[in-house]
Amino acid sequence: MRSVSNLNSDKMKKVPYKSMVFAGALSLLTLSSCNYEEINTNQYEVTEEMETMDGIAVGASITTMERYVFPVGTKADGTDIINQYQVAYHLSADSWSGYFGQDNRWHSGLCNVNYYLNNDWVSATYKNSYTEMMSPWKKVKLYAEESGDMAPFALAQILKISAWHKTLESFGPIPYTKAGDMALVIPFDSEEAVYDAMFQDLKTAIAELTPLAESGGSIVADYDAVYAGNAANWVKYANSLMLRLAMRLRYVNEQKSKSWVTEALNHSIGVMKVSSDAAQMSSGAGYTFINNIAYFAANYGETRMCTSMYAYLNGYKDPRLSVYYMPSTSSYALTAFDGASYAPVPPGTASEADTFEDFSLPNMSSTTPTYWMKASEVYFLRAEAALFWPEFGDAETLYKEGISMSFSENGINSAVDSYLLSGLQPIAVSLSEPINYSAPSPTKATPEFTGTNEEKLEKIMIQKWISMYPNGQEAWTEFRRTGYPVLNPIVENNGEFEGVTTERGIRRMTYPQSFSQSAEDAANYQDAVSKLKDGTDTPISRLWWDCRN
Repeated sequence: MRSVSNLNSDKMKKVPYKSMVFAGALSLLTLSSCNYEEINTNQYEVTEEMETMDGIAVGASITTMERYVFPVGTKADGTDIINQYQVAYHLSADSWSGYFGQDNRWHSGLCNVNYYLNNDWVSATYKNSYTEMMSPWKKVKLYAEESGDMAPFALAQILKISAWHKTLESFGPIPYTKAGDMALVIPFDSEEAVYDAMFQDLKTAIAELTPLAESGGSIVADYDAVYAGNAANWVKYANSLMLRLAMRLRYVNEQKSKSWVTEALNHSIGVMKVSSDAAQMSSGAGYTFINNIAYFAANYGETRMCTSMYAYLNGYKDPRLSVYYMPSTSSYALTAFDGASYAPVPPGTASEADTFEDFSLPNMSSTTPTYWMKASEVYFLRAEAALFWPEFGDAETLYKEGISMSFSENGINSAVDSYLLSGLQPIAVSLSEPINYSAPSPTKATPEFTGTNEEKLEKIMIQKWISMYPNGQEAWTEFRRTGYPVLNPIVENNGEFEGVTTERGIRRMTYPQSFSQSAEDAANYQDAVSKLKDGTDTPISRLWWDCRN
């Protein structure tokens, strides 16, 4: 069997997407029942198709995995994938992160937006962040085992971790070290064990791809919708992903965190440094992907600017305000520093649909990229590392470079120095109509890099949060890890019966109810719960690294 590491268009014939993911489509139909065994094992046993795999199938599997790091679809897919993203990510992390307010009162307010975890929605999160990766990953793994060509599997490992770390950081323990085994029940690993395995898998994948990257080589170029096969870019992304995960552990295991930061930053190829290094899905591999948020904002009339973002962006006179959100014609709109009027929606509103229909839309189009990671995030990760471990650089310089990079990523030419020295603070936000809502200024933090280390950390995290928009999954995770930025309180907290507070919010998603249907599943589920820090499957159970605020 020939290597696929450097296959290009004259060696590989394009196949329609529906053919590429035929097996995946069948599994999606099967998964509709949300059975635990289906989510984790049985439907992914080796098939005849997998046993006869060739280079085309490997390329198709890579494309499928990329499409589910965050679920993205094409116009031909209709709204199915758009809806999957909405319930799996947008009506949870994207809203909990302070990026978006919602113009709909789903399930009479008994939904994720209002801190009441909806089982169907959390099942969708698990399915889209974990399950959808399993089948194509197993196919590439089988190909590597049979052919000895490990480069495609190295890429598959990077893609798997790109998705599964979100599962880990949403739920806690997941099946990892035994994932893909031919067994009825796959055991869950502790969070620490999963992080350890992810770091080792990333290290191995990076080592496999580095010689290819250093020689200017490519991998499955015609089927790579992210970097068109550029191995060097994949190594930069993998190192950056390692850095992200390493900083996740800073408060729970400083030594381990620092060790993996060192591993990521000392690599010969290094991490993302320029805007073109960004990992994104927009067009590639012969496809043009639809931006999920842009679609349902425009067509469903639901997602709008959140008051938290308005408080920071308008308070700082941040030029990214008009890049991120559109002005509003609402009579309730507020006049911002740029002379335009914006109407933000409070988080966790208790209003019926269409109440905020004419409030500020996200400034996105169908072709706006769906970002996995940007270079600006990497600068802020490095700034935080340098703040506490000076051997990694000058924290202030890296902080400033992060803001400058974010400006550049958003096409802004404003001077960063004047922004830093403005002395401005986030503002209070008050609405009297169509809903009575008042939130004080969330913080007195200015953009200037001054103060104690804690004050500097807050500033790093504020700017990181602004720059990562609209990646709410990562923003929600970092809010839980550090406590920053301080966000506006939600209007209606329907999770109080489970101990969810307005200040702390949802700390994790509970496991789907289907995980304990049979006796075997129930035992495995109980083992997973026992590996949580407090041994309870609740939305206030803290994850392993959530130990600070």
